[in-house]
Amino acid sequence: MRVLGLSALYHDSAAALIEDGRIVAAAQEERFTRKKHDARIPRNAIASCLEIGGITLGDVDLVAFYEKPFVKFERLLETYAVFAPRGFSSFRQALPLWIKEKLFQKDMLIRELKAFAPDVNWMEKLVFSEHHLSHAASAFFPSPFQDAAVLTMDGVGEWTTTSLALGSGNCLEILKEIHFPHSLGLLYSAFTYYTGFKVNSGEYKLMGLAPYGQPRFANLILEHLIDLKDDGTFRLDQSYFDYCTGLTMTNERFHALFGAPPRKASEPLTQFHMDIAASVQAVTEEAVLRLARGIKKDTGAKNLCLAGGVALNCVANGKVLRENLFEGLWVQPAAGDAGGALGAALATYHLHHGGPRASIQGDGMKGALLGPSFAQTEIEARLKAAGARYEVLTEDGVIDATATSLAENAAVGWFQGRMEFGPRALGARSILGNPASADMQRTLNLKVKFRESFRPFAPAVRHENVADWFELNSDSPYMLLVANVRDEKRVWADDAGKFGLDKLNMVRSQIPAVTHVDYSARVQTVTSDTNPRFHALLTRFAALTGIPVLVNTSFNVRSEPIVCTPEDAFRCFMATELDVLVVGNCFLRKTEQDMSLKQDYSQDFEPD
Repeated sequence: MRVLGLSALYHDSAAALIEDGRIVAAAQEERFTRKKHDARIPRNAIASCLEIGGITLGDVDLVAFYEKPFVKFERLLETYAVFAPRGFSSFRQALPLWIKEKLFQKDMLIRELKAFAPDVNWMEKLVFSEHHLSHAASAFFPSPFQDAAVLTMDGVGEWTTTSLALGSGNCLEILKEIHFPHSLGLLYSAFTYYTGFKVNSGEYKLMGLAPYGQPRFANLILEHLIDLKDDGTFRLDQSYFDYCTGLTMTNERFHALFGAPPRKASEPLTQFHMDIAASVQAVTEEAVLRLARGIKKDTGAKNLCLAGGVALNCVANGKVLRENLFEGLWVQPAAGDAGGALGAALATYHLHHGGPRASIQGDGMKGALLGPSFAQTEIEARLKAAGARYEVLTEDGVIDATATSLAENAAVGWFQGRMEFGPRALGARSILGNPASADMQRTLNLKVKFRESFRPFAPAVRHENVADWFELNSDSPYMLLVANVRDEKRVWADDAGKFGLDKLNMVRSQIPAVTHVDYSARVQTVTSDTNPRFHALLTRFAALTGIPVLVNTSFNVRSEPIVCTPEDAFRCFMATELDVLVVGNCFLRKTEQDMSLKQDYSQDFEPD
């Protein structure tokens, strides 16, 4: 049985194809349209999944949408009724869009599907899941567990913001829910807005900024904004927020509580904003920990799966892991709305049609390498057409030349195999660097990524060496767990008299480019089974340097989606100060390129 899952019309639209419960392909629309967080119907992602599966849309048995639009519209109406007449202006702005598009999503989706397969009766083949059930299914069914509790946390679905489900075999049942407007995701987004970052994309920045501050406002948040119970359940005091009734996340009472207005994006970050970030991060971590403890107490589950946008908070995930509450912890790598497309397909197959679960042998996400790939002949043709000058090497030659360049502190664009699904580059569409270089973090942020200097980078490490370098004794294949660098790998840094970003350039370990100011790192473990070429590169780099670790960040510039095609990779290579580009077996040096092709396209994208 083939099921195509779709998410769309809010942010991060995506498509995913499964066959008899096995994941065939999954991709986000933004990678094809080059519009970050693209919310439109994922036409290109659908076409890509079908091509990877070798089928047409007419060969699909069902198409599953990740939520129920009418229930979401019901929430809009009921929220307005509760708060009326406050919020009329935002209601007036939202209503025409709902009436024009979102309320009649089924008709819109059927029209889109008919463009692919006009002779199919899509009234019968189009089905709808529920938002948090889609999240839960995306987390449980690909996990390596036969039985598990599933915690989902995000801004809001139809009504639900947080849910607890229990999964066993091919069964999954939601047991408890917390409903809008009480939401950890919206709490975090409110502080994202307050510190001057863009909601639904700047939350990563807030998390990266937090270690530069002190959580001196955490008690204020717990006393006034959130009533957090011992079991992790919570309520938000809506008198401090504006997301129910207004066009912003926070209101004047919120601003008065913290003693300052929201930061404008053009204004500098101060210690105050770093302390704000540290405070909401501490509260979020405490809330997630209490939820995990409550789940363990109530269910006795041995394993825990996580999904929803809050599950991308890798610092909180790391703290749950270190609590040792569960024997196993697994986080869906596409934990946000994009992963809802996959979850809708899996929920439809397993829960609504009783499809058996495939034999559980490790990670069903296949390292999240689920997108399109390009044959070597096609790579060469595409690069040639783009004006690139390249050398074609053997596979061993590619590994040796790339590792040597990295050991010489080159910044390398690395484009190999199938594109990743989810927000992280995991060694298929990555920018790589030498973690031992004290200048690499600043170089990559300012000269390659064109983003804020405080943003940390993640280490990719061979699975067999992770415990030698980090305080982590488990796999972290998706860069969703934060762990500290081991004591013996650290270098003492004299922070006396230094605050905030003054701490940025201090060497703190033998791998300073991936060691954050609090000695933490967002670890990715790499195995030879899942990504043999990336693992081979780490192995060769370790032979040259003694370090089985590389800086790994997404292959894009600020505000741009991760590259998808060889042309995307070459354009990014020529627009940045990357030294080397490796696409398949093609090896490109910047010094050998036609510099008339160099361009600055960073302004083509909306600020994130």
